[in-house]
Amino acid sequence: MIDVAWAQFTPWTALAGGAVIGVAAAILLLLNGRIAGISGILGGILTTSPTDIPWRAAFVAGLVLAPLAWMMFAGLPPIQINAGYPVIIAAGLLVGIGTRYGSGCTSGHGVCGISRLSPRSLVATATFMAAGFITVYVIRHLIGGF
Repeated sequence: MIDVAWAQFTPWTALAGGAVIGVAAAILLLLNGRIAGISGILGGILTTSPTDIPWRAAFVAGLVLAPLAWMMFAGLPPIQINAGYPVIIAAGLLVGIGTRYGSGCTSGHGVCGISRLSPRSLVATATFMAAGFITVYVIRHLIGGF
């Protein structure tokens, strides 16, 4: 499980982060005609035409470099992960499988799809959230955690 340092959480930084994500998604859609779904962008690096690779690689590089740029001005909140590598790997694989079956991930459906009032994205995001809530409840309260 992941513990977040709530004492260091500030709604203003969360709001600013959400605004930056929304602006980035809008710019990608307006200038490139593409949806900012991370799983689709990342998966497209391996499967699309070579002309699509530069913008996809630039987007992924921005995801990796943005936290590093943020650390130049402020520290990231400490995150403690209380799960072993097998659980983390299994969770990552399940998320990957879920995004393929759902034709997108939380960023594509949750950020871009809901802002476009896509019924499919509303259902997908509600399903993601419900599955997450149920999983946390079962693991923490019924099984007792990992």
